Amino acid sequence: MYLRRNLQESVTFNDEKTLSATRGSLKELAQHSKAVFTVIGLTIGGTVAFYTFTTYMQKFLVNTSGFSNATATLISILTLVVFMLVQPLFGYLSDRLGRKPLLIAFGAFGTLFTVPILSGLSHTKSFETVFLLIMIALVITSGYTSINAVVKAELFPANIRALGVGFPYAIAVSIFGGSAEYIALQFKNNGHQGWFYWYATTCIFISLVMYLSMSDTKKHSKID
Repeated sequence: MYLRRNLQESVTFNDEKTLSATRGSLKELAQHSKAVFTVIGLTIGGTVAFYTFTTYMQKFLVNTSGFSNATATLISILTLVVFMLVQPLFGYLSDRLGRKPLLIAFGAFGTLFTVPILSGLSHTKSFETVFLLIMIALVITSGYTSINAVVKAELFPANIRALGVGFPYAIAVSIFGGSAEYIALQFKNNGHQGWFYWYATTCIFISLVMYLSMSDTKKHSKID
């Protein structure tokens, strides 16, 4: 026997159903340019940090730290499992404290510790030390990853929310997140691997500036 439950839509969503054909159009999105640039700004640092300490990290541990493929893969799996498990905790904290404090914490700690963490990872051969350093980086990054989707959704009214979130987010991720590994490897191949550490830090700092200037979407949400 299956129980059927109806998911209730918000009042604003039901009201927006009656709007004109401009719903979800680029013309309508242009009316929310500030929110669009906010999405791009808050995504830049988060996506670079995420790709650096997840997708790229396995190659980093092999090419730079000198671990075997098997060991690097094991470390990556273990850190990602823990990373996944802490996301609900940070989501809970954002509901209690607000979105902005978590984003600022990510931006501040990411700006301060990205270079030391990557430098430490490049010089250590200890499994435990590598695991700990990556987890510190991922816990910091959780201030962004756990809530970035809801923050972006809270920036837009219902009639433009899907396009407003998806379009600028796709631009920021493809340009900055998708290129992070390529840029890191190019710096390494040219003998300037440390430059990537500062590149990632700069991207996070750019987002920190955005976090400091934006309103807390938990208090000023456009989701009713």
